[in-house]
Amino acid sequence: MSTYVYGIARTPAPPFHGDLTGVGDPPRPVRVIERDGLVALVSDAPDDLKPKRRELLAHQQVLAQASAERPVLPMRFGSLSQDDETVGDVLVERAEHFRERLGALEGRVEYNVKASHDEEAVLHVVMAEQPELRAESEANRAAGGGTYEQKLQLGEKVARAVQARESTDAALVRRALEPLAAEVSEGPESGGWLTNLSFLIEREGADELLAALEELQTSAPQLDLTVNGPLPPYSFVEKTDASPGVAGAAGTAPAAG
Repeated sequence: MSTYVYGIARTPAPPFHGDLTGVGDPPRPVRVIERDGLVALVSDAPDDLKPKRRELLAHQQVLAQASAERPVLPMRFGSLSQDDETVGDVLVERAEHFRERLGALEGRVEYNVKASHDEEAVLHVVMAEQPELRAESEANRAAGGGTYEQKLQLGEKVARAVQARESTDAALVRRALEPLAAEVSEGPESGGWLTNLSFLIEREGADELLAALEELQTSAPQLDLTVNGPLPPYSFVEKTDASPGVAGAAGTAPAAG
């Protein structure tokens, strides 16, 4: 039977309140694998594990209880290893790295920020910054909308200007928030976002980050900002330049969702 891995912490093992169970139906009891001053929080892995709500919540509950009093390196949902022995081997092989990451996460949480453009607002910005586009638009409007070719040419110019603004505004978001974070991690690229960034911040620094986001939204109304946090620091289990990843080393699967 495969071993499901929830997270990694220093010894002694984090205290659990009652008999802690994790994923599976019935839920599998959580146990501890200890090696070289580190512990892995694990359970038996169900044969038919799927990213259902109950399973996702069970994974999160284990991490919430384990990290209540000390830092835990959280593994993503679906993290599997061949067996307990393999997990123990990884703890020994990567002990130095895990200790460094646990130290870096002490007292810190993750906030994820995604930014997209408000289409109407970004058009106003582009027109304000490029008088020639505004003049061309006004000329077309004065001529009853302009010819088909004129409309097409203007539309292409505006689209290029908006696209150029995407990289500018992505950099604006990072520049505004990065000074408040101990580390920054870039999330997967998506056609729906200008930028997808995770920030590792002190627990006490959350208000400062949220205030900076509010100020950014006011000063750059063309941005739609989505904030999620505080979260377990999933994005910071590895340094951005680390190789191979903890997930790969532990034989884990990608996160669900």
